[in-house]
Amino acid sequence: MIRVLIADDHQLTLAAVKSALEQADGIKVVAEASSGRMALGAIGRANPDVAVIDMHMPGAIDGLTCAERIRRRYPQVRVVMISGFTDESAIRMAFRRGAHAFMSKAVDPRDIPSALRQAVAGTVFHAPPGDGPVEAEDLPDGLSEREATVLKAVAAGLSNGAIAKRLWVSEHTVKFHMTNIFRKLGVSNRTEAAKWAHGHGLVEDVEAEALRAMPAAALV
Repeated sequence: MIRVLIADDHQLTLAAVKSALEQADGIKVVAEASSGRMALGAIGRANPDVAVIDMHMPGAIDGLTCAERIRRRYPQVRVVMISGFTDESAIRMAFRRGAHAFMSKAVDPRDIPSALRQAVAGTVFHAPPGDGPVEAEDLPDGLSEREATVLKAVAAGLSNGAIAKRLWVSEHTVKFHMTNIFRKLGVSNRTEAAKWAHGHGLVEDVEAEALRAMPAAALV
């Protein structure tokens, strides 16, 4: 059972993250906080495995300061930073200050549990907005928005390493998504997955060429 603390001064975000986690097996929300100071106090009482911390909380102890103090006082706790700002400098700053993983507030709620599991496992997971939202009705049955983004990159001919760099995730994370994609589409390899994506209009030839030419930072 993964024990989680959530800290966010926006009650709507806090409630959304909590709801996503409570629906997942093997995860328990053990504490909530609306400030960095409250989060630090709650960690000592609740003993979480993971702390999901809003990067920009008001007060003297913002999300970055909170992450830094958690790293010093509770090194066993994995910090997942969450923010509405996903520029490269913000992401790098979060990791420098103590975050083990970074999520955009635009993340598909269905991806949050797997992000936390990977943070506990020691793999870096960053779920950025990507190259634009995919409407739910446009997604193939069963695929999450993140899986659809990975599938489009595969259909464009990108390797796991290239996808990892463009989406700011580890190759382990890409392989994790690929396993789910294969299972959901009923295919056995990336060639079949790419063929499926083109055949179902998930990615057009012009878009595939643009994805191949796009620099890594452009998809962050």
